[in-house]
Amino acid sequence: MNTIKIVSDFVERINAHDVDGLCALMEEDHVFIDGLGHSVTGREAMRAAWQGYFAMVPDYWIRVERLVQQKAVVGIFGRAGGTVPENGRLLEANRWEVPAAWQAVVGLRGVALWQVFADNEPIRQIMARLVNRS
Repeated sequence: MNTIKIVSDFVERINAHDVDGLCALMEEDHVFIDGLGHSVTGREAMRAAWQGYFAMVPDYWIRVERLVQQKAVVGIFGRAGGTVPENGRLLEANRWEVPAAWQAVVGLRGVALWQVFADNEPIRQIMARLVNRS
C-alpha cells in the first residue's frame, strides 16, 4: 500500500471514529504528538487515547485541503473541529473549528508517527467554561 493511501485511510478512520480501524493502520510502536507537544507511544495506548478523545469530542472531524509527500513523510493541511458535549447534547455554543496541520510518518506496516499542529485554545476555552458552570 502506498504512503498517501495509508495516510488518507488513517484520516478516514479518524472521521469515522473507527478506533479499531485506526489501530490497524498504526505501527505497534506508533507515536502520537499533540499540539502542545505531549506524546503517547504504542498502539494500545493510542486505542485508549482515541476512545477518550472521541468521547470528549464525539463529532470530531478532519478536513484535508492539501497533502504533501516527501518519501515516508506526509504533511496534511486543512481544518479540524468538533463539539464538546454539554449534558449529553452537542450545542452550537460548544462547537469549535481551527486551521490545522499534521505530520504523518509511515513505516513498514502503517503510520509510525502522527503529529498535530493546531491551536487548541478554542477547545480549552469551551472546556473551561463548562467546568466553571458545574
